[in-house]
Amino acid sequence: MTGSTEESGAPARTGGKFTALAVCWVLGFGSLVCWNSMLTIGDYYYLLFPDYHPSRVLTLVYQPFAFGTIAILAYNEAKIDTRWRNIRGYTLFFISSVLLIVLDLVSSGRGGIGPYIALCIIVGSFGVADAFVQGGMVGDLALMCPEFIQSFMAGLAASGALTSGLRLITKAAFENVHDGLRKGTILFLAISAAFEFLCVILYASVFPKIPLVKFYRKKAASEGSKTVSADLAAAGIQLQLNQGNKTEVLTKKQLLQQNMDYLLGVSLIYVLTLSIFPGFLYENTGEHQLGSWYPLVLIAMYNVWDLIGRYSPLVKFLKLESRKGLLISILSRFLLIPAFYFTAKYGDQGWMIMLTSFLGLTNGHLTVCVFTAAPKGYKAPEQNALGNMLVMFLLGGIFAGVSLGWLWIIGNGSF
Repeated sequence: MTGSTEESGAPARTGGKFTALAVCWVLGFGSLVCWNSMLTIGDYYYLLFPDYHPSRVLTLVYQPFAFGTIAILAYNEAKIDTRWRNIRGYTLFFISSVLLIVLDLVSSGRGGIGPYIALCIIVGSFGVADAFVQGGMVGDLALMCPEFIQSFMAGLAASGALTSGLRLITKAAFENVHDGLRKGTILFLAISAAFEFLCVILYASVFPKIPLVKFYRKKAASEGSKTVSADLAAAGIQLQLNQGNKTEVLTKKQLLQQNMDYLLGVSLIYVLTLSIFPGFLYENTGEHQLGSWYPLVLIAMYNVWDLIGRYSPLVKFLKLESRKGLLISILSRFLLIPAFYFTAKYGDQGWMIMLTSFLGLTNGHLTVCVFTAAPKGYKAPEQNALGNMLVMFLLGGIFAGVSLGWLWIIGNGSF
C-alpha cells in the first residue's frame, strides 16, 4: 500500500487524524474526570466524614469493583462488543455523577454513616464504569495507531490537572460564601456530569464516522476481530467475513507470557503511585503554611506533572523503548518511598511539592511508554486482548497500592 503513514499502515489520504486525536483526548478525560473529581473534593468529604478516612476508604472501595469487573471483561473481551461496552460505561459514569449531587441534596450536606454508605455505593459504580471504559477504550485504540493511545492517556491525566485547577478556583471563589465549600462541590460535580454526557455523544455518534477510525476498524475486522462490528455498523459499514479463512491469533496465555515484563511493569508503576497518592498526601504530610490549601496544591502538582509526563514521550529521545530500560526505571521509582517518608518527617512543603511533582511526571511518562510499546507487532484481536490485560494489571496495581497505602498510618493513632 503506497503513501502509508509511519508504522500505522494507514493510507496518507485517509483523513480525520487530528479529529480522532481530539476525540480520544476528550474520551480519556471523561474516563477519569469523575474519579478525579472525587479526589479533588476530598477536603469537603473530610469535613463531612472526619473520622472515616474518606480519601483512603473511598479509593479502597473503588478498586475491588474496578479490578473485579475488568478481570471478567478481559477474560471475555473477544466476545464483548466494544461499542456496547464503552457507551454503557460512559452512561454509568454520567448517572453516578448525577447521583452524587442528588445524595448531597437529599442529605442536605450532612455527614453520618447513612450518607457515607450511600457514597461508597456510588463510588463502587464508578469502579465498574472505569473497568468498562478504560479496558474497552485501550483495547479499541490498541488496534489503531500509537498516537491515539497517547492522546487518550493524556486525556486521563488532563482530567486530574483540570479538575485540580477548577477545584482551586471554586475553593477561592466560594471561600467566604455561606456554605461555600458545599456549593463549590455541587458545581464541580455538575461540570463532571456534563463532560460524561459529552463523552456518550462523542463515542456513539462522532468517533465511529471518522475516516481514519473506520480504516483501522475495517482492517481489524479483516484480521478476525469481532469486537468492532457494531462500531462499523454505526458508521454505515457492513462487512461479510470469510469464515473459512480464520486468522490464527495468539491465546491470552501466550500474550501473557510474551508481555509479562510490560504487564508487571505497569502494575508496579501504580502500586508505588497509589501507595502515596492521594491518601498519604491528605493525611501524612503534616501542617504547613498553606494550611487547608496544602493537600489541594499537592494533588494539583501531581496531576499537572502527570499530564506533562504523558506528553513527554512525544519527544523522541525521551521515549523509553527498551524493555529492560523500562523495567529498571519502574523499579527505581520505589526509592521514592523513603524519600517521601523522610521529607514528611523532616522536610518543608517545598521539598514535598517537588517530590509529588516528580511522582506525577514519572507516572505519566512510564505509563505512556508501556501502553504504546506493548501492542506493536500484533494482529488486531491480539492487540485488543493485550490492551485489556494492560488495564487489568494497571487496576490490580492501583488496588495493591491503595491497600499498601494504609501502612503509612499504622501506629500513628489514626484508627
